[in-house]
Amino acid sequence: MGLFNSLMSKIFGHAAPATTASASQAAAAAPAPGGTPQTPAAAGSSAPAPAAAPAASVVDVAAVLNDLAKKNPEKLDWRKSIVDLMKLVGMDSSLTARKQLATELHFTGDMNDSASMNVWLHKQVLKKLAENGGKVPPELLS
Repeated sequence: MGLFNSLMSKIFGHAAPATTASASQAAAAAPAPGGTPQTPAAAGSSAPAPAAAPAASVVDVAAVLNDLAKKNPEKLDWRKSIVDLMKLVGMDSSLTARKQLATELHFTGDMNDSASMNVWLHKQVLKKLAENGGKVPPELLS
């Protein structure tokens, strides 16, 4: 998924300082007692290290995009528009690029109906960001 991965890395990349701090905390919690790394044999122990790993990868998508929007001279409404979301992270938001993204995300509707495609794309992108470690406000996922 070329375009989607690019979009995701642009968003998640802006959250690097917070993610790094969380990753450091998770790494500190990961070693088993005695400082030895977890092995499959030790997996049955009571060490809760695996639960710490997913928390380290959570990125607050709304916070990142809101921060980018504040710094952007254009008034971009990323919460409602896939075009604005793509522009905000510095991506090509042309119809051709959106059609390519729709193909990557398996859009089955009419690509000539750009309004419907855009609505579907926006929801799908936010859903995929959430599935890949992004914290997305629930109202944007419905």
